[in-house]
Amino acid sequence: MESLLTPKSQLDLQKPDDLRKPGFTSLRRDTYAVWLRLITLLLGDLILLSLALIIPRIYQISLKSFWNSQQHLASILLVLTLEIGFISAQGLYQSGEKRHDYVKLSQSVFCAHLFMVIIQWVYQPQELTSPSIYLISVILSILLICSGRFFIDLLLKQLRKRGAIRYPTILICTPKDTQKATSLLEQENCYSEIRLVDVGTLDKSNVRVLIEAIRFLGVAEVFICSWSAIKDPMFLYWSLRNAGTTLRILSLDLEPFNRPSEIATISGVPTIKFSPPVITGFDFWVKRCFDFVFSGLAIVMMSPIFLCIAIAIKLNSEGPLLYKQQRVGLHSGQFKAWKFRTMVSDADKRQKDLEHLNKNKKDGILFKIDDDPRVTRVGKFLRRSSLDELPQLFNVLLGEMSLVGPRPLPIRDVEKFSDYHFIRQEVLPGITGLWQVSGRSDIIDFDQVVYLDTFYIENWSLGLDIKILLQTVIVLLFGKGAY
Repeated sequence: MESLLTPKSQLDLQKPDDLRKPGFTSLRRDTYAVWLRLITLLLGDLILLSLALIIPRIYQISLKSFWNSQQHLASILLVLTLEIGFISAQGLYQSGEKRHDYVKLSQSVFCAHLFMVIIQWVYQPQELTSPSIYLISVILSILLICSGRFFIDLLLKQLRKRGAIRYPTILICTPKDTQKATSLLEQENCYSEIRLVDVGTLDKSNVRVLIEAIRFLGVAEVFICSWSAIKDPMFLYWSLRNAGTTLRILSLDLEPFNRPSEIATISGVPTIKFSPPVITGFDFWVKRCFDFVFSGLAIVMMSPIFLCIAIAIKLNSEGPLLYKQQRVGLHSGQFKAWKFRTMVSDADKRQKDLEHLNKNKKDGILFKIDDDPRVTRVGKFLRRSSLDELPQLFNVLLGEMSLVGPRPLPIRDVEKFSDYHFIRQEVLPGITGLWQVSGRSDIIDFDQVVYLDTFYIENWSLGLDIKILLQTVIVLLFGKGAY
């Protein structure tokens, strides 16, 4: 591990000053980046939200009348102030993932418009904006601001891939934690260089050398993996603080848990706080209602497709239209999952003869082979397009499945589960899920499947379900990872 520290013998010992005394007064080192991010996001939001408010009103009245109307201008300024205020209150101008939280962005914009309507209704009921103008403004505001944040984030990622908008950082950790910690930081894709310091060599006598290296390299953030391993933690903290450098504690003992959280202290000790929603359980019932309504409408609207597939299956091979297989679902209960038949009638009996061709040699849980001889010609098309899964909409309608969730597996696969695999059986199985949009049949390592399912369970939200459904459409259009 390369060390930035100079041996103690080479240090010039000086009379110690007050711990809080800085060498000189200066702005914190990431001030430029903070203000650049804030100004970019704020200007983008103001321009796009202004357009969303102005365009519907110009269609209602002439452009000249709009600019001459103080009432319209005052109304727009008030709504803009409310929108920016609500967005700021949600912390959506901060760094990291929060700046492109599209759900909170949409909520902030909607609440600002609603608050404006309430104000007008109380103080100026005769001047209320027409419902159509209000509705168009809300929809345009949400679409434009989310699109703007998306393209800003996309541009930022492209620039960072090309080496721009990156900065060096220093990682203080033990040699055994170096690889894991470095890997985590590299995933952020925003550090041009990661310099390493062995926490065992860092003490009060050479902190000054570390600070000089920080200034020389232009480091704005320093990561420490184990705060308890620092010999003089308060001395290091105040030295970094006086140098205008951000200190970040990177706890490698915690597994990634991507839920909304905040840092709270108990007697000065930091804790990570995960709060439940204000109304617990409401979002789950919204999910169930959405599943029921969507599956019912989809069955009705796609009935001609069902008929065409049924005719094609009958003309191609003998046997039933539907294939019903016992699958393991919620709480390891069994149910019959319905699919359009894509194989010959005796496919289950012939599987034992093909086990040696299984691509999953690790644990054998997922049975996947290339060019399965049991699949019919029509079946290959149905599998490639995933149209064979359509009858599972009836399973969703009956409450046996959900639109999004871990895929239900055959009894053969579940019998080979390890204990930690059964966590995926604690939620309703789904027609699609993270596994499907992350590679589908290309993923043959079941531990990776369980990781994706566990990630989905830990981080579930209505927004995540909608995102997976949209990604599923894209995956189906390109047919990636299907067999």
